[in-house]
Amino acid sequence: MLIKRSPDILPSEITDEKVYLSRRQFMRSTAALVAAGAVPSLISSQVQAKENSSRVAWASKIGSKLAEAKNSPFSTTDDPTPFDDILQYNNYYEFGTNKSDPYENSEDFEIQPWSIKVEGACNKPGTYHLEDLIKDSQLEERIYRLRCVEAWSMVVPWVGIPMATLLKKFEPTMNAKYVAFETVYRPDQMPGQKSLFSSIDWPYREGLRIDEAMHPLTLAVVGLYGKILPNQNGAPIRLMVPWKYGFKSIKSIVAIRFVEKEPYTTWNNIAPNEYGFYANVNPTVDHPRWSQKSERRLPGGLFGPKRIDTQMFNGYAEQVASLYSGMDLKVNY
Repeated sequence: MLIKRSPDILPSEITDEKVYLSRRQFMRSTAALVAAGAVPSLISSQVQAKENSSRVAWASKIGSKLAEAKNSPFSTTDDPTPFDDILQYNNYYEFGTNKSDPYENSEDFEIQPWSIKVEGACNKPGTYHLEDLIKDSQLEERIYRLRCVEAWSMVVPWVGIPMATLLKKFEPTMNAKYVAFETVYRPDQMPGQKSLFSSIDWPYREGLRIDEAMHPLTLAVVGLYGKILPNQNGAPIRLMVPWKYGFKSIKSIVAIRFVEKEPYTTWNNIAPNEYGFYANVNPTVDHPRWSQKSERRLPGGLFGPKRIDTQMFNGYAEQVASLYSGMDLKVNY
């Protein structure tokens, strides 16, 4: 199953193959050197990912796996968003509500040791160390479109493993109709969680139908641009569901539950008329306060924002439309 290039992407917007392959070789070489402690990261010339001792420890555990990440046929041919922009423009309300807050406030966030609690309708519940969950899996680089419900977008080179590979380790039973995910709760390290003005009932929670979670495109992400995942982007492990709005792709996962009924999800609970459980990218269904027909692709151009038309299912309709056969997507938004 290959991701086909959308007809609305001009040839001039696609990275030349030689340039792309050179970039990948550079990323692999740099990642290997970083893992060995030989040189500092050279991936970003302007902004370095903020490091702490727990990040260094995690990098030492998976650096070699990142360096060996394979190309994925699921990658889009869209030109990736620069690393610096991905670092500094985020929605991660645990660290603050401004786009720059996650970058500015996440430096001291500890990602080692990290474990995930697994519960519910599965044969192998328990608490698992993250490194044990990924040590036997081949990492992949997948360049995915990321579309925010706020009508901006990026193209991100994630590194991870299929979420299905992770979930199958726990042997979900026939009663597992949905998968619920939960973000870590650490108000001492996440200033947004202790804000008196927050309307969110922490911790942040999200969920997918089991067939969505098991879909080949759904990714458990542990890296970005060949490096370990930055704190502000959801370290050390996050979900990525490229055909859904970004708020579905929960960050810093510490709990997975296999459940029979549709689970509680944070934004759907706060404003169900604005943020549906499914949250599939759909240019024909507007947000109550703005149009979803187009998006602002980051970064902008020399003369202002780059506006592009939004594609159904964010351009992944050929791969995922069958998941919603017979459903009214204006009701199940």
